[in-house]
Amino acid sequence: MKRPILHLAFLFVAFVTAYSGEGADRFRKDADRMLAWTQADNELYPLLANFTDHHPRRLSGSENLEKGLDWVIASMRAEGWDVRTQPAMVPNWRRGKESLAMTQPMTRYMSFCGLGGSVGTSGKPLSAQVLVVGSFQELKQRSVEARGKIVVYNVPFTTYGETVQYRYNGASEASRYGAVASLVRSVGPFGIQTVHTGAMGYNDSLAKIPSGAITMEDALLLKRMQDRGEKVELQLTMEAMWMPDAPSRNVIIEIKGSDLPNEVVVMGGHIDSWDLGTGAMDDAGGCFVSWRALTMIKRLGLRPKRTIRVCFWTNEENGLRGGKAYAEQTKNEKHVLGLESDMGVFAPTGFTCSDTTTVLAFAQDIISLLAPIHATTIERADGGADTSPLLALGVPTMELSVQAERYFWFHHTEGDTIDKLKESEMNDCVYAMGVIAWCYSNW
Repeated sequence: MKRPILHLAFLFVAFVTAYSGEGADRFRKDADRMLAWTQADNELYPLLANFTDHHPRRLSGSENLEKGLDWVIASMRAEGWDVRTQPAMVPNWRRGKESLAMTQPMTRYMSFCGLGGSVGTSGKPLSAQVLVVGSFQELKQRSVEARGKIVVYNVPFTTYGETVQYRYNGASEASRYGAVASLVRSVGPFGIQTVHTGAMGYNDSLAKIPSGAITMEDALLLKRMQDRGEKVELQLTMEAMWMPDAPSRNVIIEIKGSDLPNEVVVMGGHIDSWDLGTGAMDDAGGCFVSWRALTMIKRLGLRPKRTIRVCFWTNEENGLRGGKAYAEQTKNEKHVLGLESDMGVFAPTGFTCSDTTTVLAFAQDIISLLAPIHATTIERADGGADTSPLLALGVPTMELSVQAERYFWFHHTEGDTIDKLKESEMNDCVYAMGVIAWCYSNW
């Protein structure tokens, strides 16, 4: 998932728990059928498990991603869908071999992962003493000490949007003061010696230095050692490098609208993932829930007035090329709504909505249809990353909100696996996505 998260910055939240307007009544019979269907469904969880078990680590540019897309396309066709794809050239960063060890005042190997987009250590180990800081402000105050050091950002997790800036901008800020590498405490509220990867960036006016993540526990260890006056030296090795952009594709299926086929409600998620874990939460789950919602509508024999489309966007994690390609290649179509699921498919709580007028009012009208699954919250926000290029073109966007308390425990780690998800909660997400897509397609 590409963040800094925008929607967490908005303060306006409308709770609609009992309101049932004319729009809700109009769709209630269809929603009741969808609820019964999703509660009886036992096919989604095994489908997602099969995919993520066999096609993990779907980093953009990798063979794993493209073989995974082949599997998705074949599975969709076997289900009777007419599948099409959209080409997109995607960034192609390779991790290579990497390691981190403490060499002074003791010898100790440390859990480590490079951050996506980082440069490597030029084919040889990099050894330097450590400077641990708790903020960019502290780094500035201690800038004289940073020269020649490995800067370690020991920043506690507050929100993803606030804390991720140290992952993304940390290398350049450390380089500004002459550091030779930067390490960030993994961005998450909970750790069991787990490292979290994710995208980082460089300021092109400053020297590019290697950047990676260490565990919460090791960041705290380094801080304690520094506070005791111990001189800590680390040895870092990274083979990370950029390769030429590689071909990939978005995957699309749809049910054509009966009356307004050129007006589109698109829903989906991103099918790429980082190269740690299987990407079951981030974001194969969002893709498969959207696919299942369209399958539900089809199997129930429901025909939308407008086209309902599912898109599996490629390359959200380190480039957003799939979302941009989709917006560019469909710019002559009228999109009524862009709908995304990219916060894990845990128990749904409602939706965000970018609009402040009629689209939001309609969402507030129909949201009571989701009362059976306790998902009746509407939050004013800009939606997900993959629909952001549509938002820039003036398309209203919504994103599924879920009980995401555990999401950042496993985000961008080896722990992002299917066992963190519950079948009943995934089915509730199918219901939520399906109802919203169905209502807006018939608005």
